Formats: sequence, structure tokens, C-alpha cells
Amino acid sequence: MKAYKLFRVLKNGDITPLFINKNKVLKIGEWMPSENHPTKGFKERKGWHCTAEPKAPHLKLKLANGTIRAWYQVEIEDFKTENRPKTQGGVWYLADNMRIIKKI
Repeated sequence: MKAYKLFRVLKNGDITPLFINKNKVLKIGEWMPSENHPTKGFKERKGWHCTAEPKAPHLKLKLANGTIRAWYQVEIEDFKTENRPKTQGGVWYLADNMRIIKKI
């Protein structure tokens, strides 16, 4: 199924997760199983967190420290749906498997 995910974009062009395990470099076009990394300050929700639309009003695309974030179209498998407030993007998909397709 098609979905969307926001990633950090490093100066060298690599993409990484936003918060959890944020030093892991992700590859476009490769299927990746989700991993569970309990992190202080974050609710434990196993799975790749994706949205139905490329919207997450509570997250900025550029931070004061110069960090850039960008939306990518992804394909997901084996997911569950979680309803979140519209300010957090509305519907989230927590996917067991994800493949990054392209930057949008």
C-alpha cells in the first residue's frame, strides 16, 4: 500500500528516521523490516510510522539548527492503523515492512 513518511535529510543527502534510531541511514528501493528501539520520552509503538497523506502539522520541515526534513512516498506491508489528532497528521500506519519509493 502507498503511504508517506517524513525523514531527516543529512547534508550529504542520506536519509534517516526523525527521532528513533535516527543515525540509521536508509536506502531507497530496499524493503526494510521495522525494529523496536524503546526511547526515553517517546511512546513505544513498534513499526514504521507513516501517514495517509504527506501532512504532519506538528513537525517542521526545517529546524533552527539547519536540519532539513522531507516527505517521501513509501510502500508498506503488514500494517495496523492508528487514529491520531489532525494536528499529528490524522491516520497513522504502523508498518512491519517499508520500502522508500521517492521524494515528493
